[in-house]
Amino acid sequence: MKKLEFPKGFLWGVAVSSHQVEGNNFNNQWWAWEQMPGNIWHGDKSGIACNWWENAEADFDLAQKMGINALRLSLEWSRIEPHEGQFDPSAIERYREMLEGLRQRGIDPMVTLHHFTNPLWLEVKGGWENPKVIDYFRRYVRYAVESLGDLTDKWCTVNEPVVYAMQSYLSGLFPPGKHSFLKAFRVLNHMLKAHGHAYRIIHYLRSDAKVGIAKNIRPLVPEDPFNPMDVRMARFLSYLFNELGLRPAYDGWLRPPLSFRLAPYYPLADSLDFVGVNYYSPTVVKFNPLKFGQLFMEWGPPKDVELSDSGRYGPYGGVVPAGMRWAIKFASEFGKPIYVTENGVPDADDDVRPRFILTHLAQVHKAISEGYDVRGYYHWSLIDNFEWSEGWGLRFGLIELNVETQERKIRRSGEMYSEIIRENGITEEIVEKYVPEVKKDIFGT
Repeated sequence: MKKLEFPKGFLWGVAVSSHQVEGNNFNNQWWAWEQMPGNIWHGDKSGIACNWWENAEADFDLAQKMGINALRLSLEWSRIEPHEGQFDPSAIERYREMLEGLRQRGIDPMVTLHHFTNPLWLEVKGGWENPKVIDYFRRYVRYAVESLGDLTDKWCTVNEPVVYAMQSYLSGLFPPGKHSFLKAFRVLNHMLKAHGHAYRIIHYLRSDAKVGIAKNIRPLVPEDPFNPMDVRMARFLSYLFNELGLRPAYDGWLRPPLSFRLAPYYPLADSLDFVGVNYYSPTVVKFNPLKFGQLFMEWGPPKDVELSDSGRYGPYGGVVPAGMRWAIKFASEFGKPIYVTENGVPDADDDVRPRFILTHLAQVHKAISEGYDVRGYYHWSLIDNFEWSEGWGLRFGLIELNVETQERKIRRSGEMYSEIIRENGITEEIVEKYVPEVKKDIFGT
């Protein structure tokens, strides 16, 4: 029987974030944003979300049942430091319970320190626009790692810093809903600097820690590869989106437009122990001289590929497994181990997800066989959760959630993922059982 075998000790994980699953995070800027009409698709609100603050352990049990051996979650800064300089020991105690609960179930936790949410007191001070945020973040990181560092050795400082900066300060889809190129890159500048300091603090407190950034890596491809302007725009956008979010943490240099000139920032240099790859879909880029507000570009999902469920603004993305290998190859340029910290597809009917998982994991396996040091895969996500400005309209979970009743059901894709984990690879039998039409794509015959 044919099989794509993964390395011994490979981490088979899932990922979530605090605001999307915990519920009642009423002390952060996202909760406030949800209360304003028009900000969230269908007027949805996170509410109790997946009720993790009260009973995350129920989903830990399901994860254990599925054989999952790694779980990436985030801390909610607004719970830990609800008022400036004032920490809440009860919040840390709850996170200790969660991390201990994971470890007791044989699930290795990876902890993200910032996943899109800020305490309200920080937002009042200007959030990540304010250069003082670097010191605020340092204080929070020190407290969190001092309190929880014995329960995990894997830390992501920030999740998708470029996405946060663009969505919050350029497109305006995330709070505070601003539209400023300069502010977006000022925010990214501060996030990267904060990462550098957080890296030093974590290593000072826990010498055995492994610290990285979870970076959305997106292939940007020209609509017409023979049109030089399309090609230039795609390269420029890739520089802004892919390079600027990682390269400074490798070599310590802040490049324009992060800085008016090429400038060193020494705490950033060599501040990655691993690269977290969040890969979903490529983007097609086209030059358009009329799109001044979009830097003379327009972009969208690839044509002639399978599309995911549609959200507020159309299909979330195109299903292009080869992009996974491209993202891993890009991440490998920084010379560090790689974890796929997010990969998934919105698919309420679960008719795309089994094929998506198999074909993307086949690309991960191909990358490993070519010598790329990929050590784990975290599927986004364990359970349907509150998907930011899309509300409850996009469903990414291996576990289906009824938001009203809080009932759970492991989807067929979750059952398939469980079988892959048990086999530590993709077998011919699994492919024939779940998605026989991709057998040739997986095994080549």
